[in-house]
Amino acid sequence: MDTKAKINDYQDLIVWQKSIDLIEKIYKLTSKFPTSELYGLSSQLKRASVSIASNIAEGKQRSTRKDFSQFLRISLGSCAEVETQLFISKKLSFISDLEYNNCKILLDEIRKMLKVFISKLSIDPSHL
Repeated sequence: MDTKAKINDYQDLIVWQKSIDLIEKIYKLTSKFPTSELYGLSSQLKRASVSIASNIAEGKQRSTRKDFSQFLRISLGSCAEVETQLFISKKLSFISDLEYNNCKILLDEIRKMLKVFISKLSIDPSHL
């Protein structure tokens, strides 16, 4: 199997696929939040999680490595938002420790992948 297979579309990126998995988890979690949070923390958490995948997708469609790398950095920022909002959700007992930890593990994996991708884009032109 060719480990350097050409990535033709953002949907081929494992980091994008994992970010979609995170969105699914977040939407399932927030569906159990109090209705008073519908336009508060629940909405912010959903938007921030969607931003991770959306910026990966938009960046992949850009024509330069520099642009793509910038959008991946924006995704990293959204990871920090999601992490903070998950922490707040746990502190407010909207989610359990287990739910928090499950999302945090996936979020940490996405963050690491984004950092490696950004690093590779800056040194290896074949990663566009």
